[in-house]
Amino acid sequence: MTLKSWGLLVVLSILWGGSFFFVEVAVGHVPPLTIVLVRVGLAAIILWAVVGFFGAAIPRERRVWLAFLGMGILNNVIPFCLIVWGQTEVSSGVASILNATTPLFGVVVAHVLTADEKITPARLFGVVAGISGVSIMMGGAVFAPGQGIWGFVAVLAAAFSYSLAGVFGRRFQSLGVTPVVTAAGQVTASTLVLMPISLLIDRPWQLEWPGLEVAASLVALAALSTALAYILYFRLLAVAGATNLLLVTFLVPVSAILLGSAVLGEVLTLGHIAGMALIGTGLAAIDGRIGAAILRRA
Repeated sequence: MTLKSWGLLVVLSILWGGSFFFVEVAVGHVPPLTIVLVRVGLAAIILWAVVGFFGAAIPRERRVWLAFLGMGILNNVIPFCLIVWGQTEVSSGVASILNATTPLFGVVVAHVLTADEKITPARLFGVVAGISGVSIMMGGAVFAPGQGIWGFVAVLAAAFSYSLAGVFGRRFQSLGVTPVVTAAGQVTASTLVLMPISLLIDRPWQLEWPGLEVAASLVALAALSTALAYILYFRLLAVAGATNLLLVTFLVPVSAILLGSAVLGEVLTLGHIAGMALIGTGLAAIDGRIGAAILRRA
């Protein structure tokens, strides 16, 4: 990758790592469903403005919008809701580490559901190492004050949903839809799904108006960690490829942990750090380039 690509990768990791921080600020004041609805709703408005600015064609085929709906449910509705709820039980740093297991689930899901992405010995080792890391973290969470085991389960389920979305999203290449339109379409579908649920359960009109800090976090969550992050994601996908994009998973927990510890005063245990190290080892094995470089030197 070029120096510019590396710069974009670091910025993207900060934006996605920041999403855990913004949620942590808002989750004590706004119900989880309303947080997610604001996130995808504002992001949809911003992304459609970007689509209009660049003059991209808006698809009208029913099959494309059904694909947007499926992608929105798997990539936004389910994982966003689970992560936000999970952060009522676990800290933002721990949630970001657990979210880094997405490629581990992705290896298994791709092996089962695709014909061209089967498990290799290196990938199998990566999955085992990653699962071991998560097990260590979950074991420590049972005894850690303020950390709920169901919060761990919720964030892991969100990571699994992300892995399903990764396989499902392969169909957009054959549908001929541009990446930015795909992003706008999926958050729009997510908004339409979430709106009646949020209105029915949270009754947001009965909630107290959030303070300036919470409102700013919600706007930043939508504008920076969703809309802008999607734009950078698809830009990197075009210039650096999907394999290089995997590196962002290493960096997201770092930015989330630094923000959580510096601003929110969160503390990670040794078990969390050991778990993160094992997850990083698993991801490196799946990525394969570090091992290949060692073999070339040898």
